[in-house]
Amino acid sequence: MEKILVAGAHGTTGKIIVNFLNESQYFTPIAMVRKEEQKSFFASKGVATVMGDLEEDVTPVFNQPYDKVLFAAGSGGKKVVAVDQEGAKKMIDASKQNNIKKFVMLSSMGADNPEQAEDLQDYLKAKHNADVYLKESGLNYAIVRPGSLTNDELTNKIELAEKLGKQGEISRNDVAQTLVRSLNDDVANRETFEIIKGDKLIADALNKVAVEEA
Repeated sequence: MEKILVAGAHGTTGKIIVNFLNESQYFTPIAMVRKEEQKSFFASKGVATVMGDLEEDVTPVFNQPYDKVLFAAGSGGKKVVAVDQEGAKKMIDASKQNNIKKFVMLSSMGADNPEQAEDLQDYLKAKHNADVYLKESGLNYAIVRPGSLTNDELTNKIELAEKLGKQGEISRNDVAQTLVRSLNDDVANRETFEIIKGDKLIADALNKVAVEEA
């Protein structure tokens, strides 16, 4: 079982990610939390936690070993530079120093060209900068850029492409499942792609990208 450090574990999508990891036969989640009172949510599910604040020094978070990191943290638009950008960079640096095998980043559709966005430009710029930093870090990575998030049920189906060329929405459940599956060694290596709801099974969509890259 690979140990997966989840940044942003207590967020809406983060909690779903941790649940999927906890149900997995391949991964063991360690939830990174910012507040003591957030620990109980994960303790009730038998999930280990580690204290860490993306606005502070994150190196103590890595005092224990992890295999991979999944970054799903977000400031909700309040501290996009401090959290979405610089917080991500701190985690990338610490991951590199600790020989993390793969860094999976939850990004956003539009992060490749934030200047063209009609709104959320500051957020998309922060995500863009974090994505570029990850690509240039030397780490193995997967950058997942979903469309608009909904709270719909898991369908296990998506539409995936490096660049979809259209807008769309997708459930947090399907995003979380895509992120978790992107942790696998045989798919999504040094890949950046967009996802919206679709009719292709997540595993098949990821495998197709892996085949095309090979």
